[in-house]
Amino acid sequence: MTILEDLKWRGLLADCTDESALAERLTQGPITLYCGFDPTADSLHVGNLVPLLALRRFQMFGHKPIALAGGATGMIGDPSGKSAERNLQTSEQVAHNIACIKTQLARFLDFDAVGNAARLVNNADWVAPMSYLDFLRDVGKHFTINWMMAKDSVRTRMESDAGISYTEFSYMLLQAFDFYHLRTTTNCELQVGATDQWGNITAGTELCRKKAGASAWGLTFPLLTKADGTKYGKSASGAVYLDPKRTSPYRMYQFFVQSDDRDVIKLLKVLTFLSHEEITRLESELAANPGAREAHKALAREVTTLVHGKVACEDAIRASEIMFGGGVEGISEALFKDVVGEIPTKRVDAGAFEGAGLALVDALIQAGLAPSKGQARKDVEGGGIYVNNIRESAVARAITNNDLLFGKYLLLRKGKRTYTVLTTQ
Repeated sequence: MTILEDLKWRGLLADCTDESALAERLTQGPITLYCGFDPTADSLHVGNLVPLLALRRFQMFGHKPIALAGGATGMIGDPSGKSAERNLQTSEQVAHNIACIKTQLARFLDFDAVGNAARLVNNADWVAPMSYLDFLRDVGKHFTINWMMAKDSVRTRMESDAGISYTEFSYMLLQAFDFYHLRTTTNCELQVGATDQWGNITAGTELCRKKAGASAWGLTFPLLTKADGTKYGKSASGAVYLDPKRTSPYRMYQFFVQSDDRDVIKLLKVLTFLSHEEITRLESELAANPGAREAHKALAREVTTLVHGKVACEDAIRASEIMFGGGVEGISEALFKDVVGEIPTKRVDAGAFEGAGLALVDALIQAGLAPSKGQARKDVEGGGIYVNNIRESAVARAITNNDLLFGKYLLLRKGKRTYTVLTTQ
C-alpha cells in the first residue's frame, strides 16, 4: 500500500492539486514535504494532530518531512476559517509561543532517521530579513487581486460585515513565499494542510511554478469534525491542548474515551497508527458489543500515549479507574487532583478531623450525599457508602486525619457513580 492509498483508507485525502501526477512522482523515490503551524497559542491542540501525524505517516513511508513554525506568519494571522480579524500578537508573544510549540512538534517526528530525518524550520528566518519593496516585487508581482479574491478564505471575509484588512489579505502571499523558499532551498515538492488551507497552498504551488518554473503539489486533509458537524478538539472547558499544563493526560484520556460512537472509528483512523486490520477488528467489536467500549479505550490509550507517553497514559487510566470504584493506593497527589477536578468538591475546616474526628453521617450531609442523618445511616447500613472507594458499613464510623488522602482530601461515594470530595484546602 502506498502513502496515498493509506491516506484514502483513513479518510485523510480531501483535495490534491494533481493526484495522478503526485502518485507518479511518489513512485520515483522519497519526496520532501512540509506543513506549517502558526503559533496562535503556546500549545498546539488536538486539531493540529491531523496534519502533524500526517507528516509522520509520510516519514514512515520513507519521505522527508519539514515542520514549519510560523514565526513570521504568526505575526499576521491567517484569515482562513475565521469570521473576524485576529488580534495581533506582540513579537514577544510569538517568540514565546514558537519556543513552546517547537518542543511539541519535535515529539512526533523522527529527527534522527537515517536518510529521511525530519527538519524543523521557522519562516521568520527568511521572511524577516526581506524588505517590503523586495516582497512586493518578488512575490506580489506574481498574483492578481482577482485571483486572490476568488479564494474562499478571502472571499468569505470580504462578503462579511467584518471585512478583511490588507494585513490578513496578504497572508496567503507570505505562505506562498514559504513554499517557494522551501522548494528552492530544500527541494520541498509538497505542502500539506487542512482543507481551510487550500487557497494558501495553491498560492504556493502557483508561485513555485511562475517564479521558479518548478513542479509542486498541494494536498489537504478534511477538518476534524464531530458527527454533529462541530469542530473536534473542543470540550466543555475549551480546546483540548497537547500541553499537559493546559490539558492533563487524565482529561485527554477522558475526552477520547467518551467519544461519540459515531466518531470513534474515524478518530482511530486519523489520530492513531494502529493497523488497518486492528481498526477493522475494533469496528466489528463496536458493532457487536458497543457496551464494552473497546474501540473508545483503544483510541484514548493510543492518543494519550502518543501525546504524553506510556507512563502518563497508564496514570491516566489509573485515575479513570478510580471513578469506577478502583482503589486509591499508590496514586500520586497530582493525579488525584485531576480526579478532584472532575467531581464536586467541598471545603471542610481542617479541625473537624482532629481528635475524635467527624462522624461519617455528618460528613455525608456536608458532602451533599445525604439530606439527613437518618438517610445517611440507612445508606451506610445498606452498603451504599464508600470512603476512599472502600465500602463502609459502620454507622458509628468517624473520619479522622488518618483517613485524609495526602493530608487534605476525603473521597466519598454513594452508590456506583455519585462522588464528592471533602477537602481542607
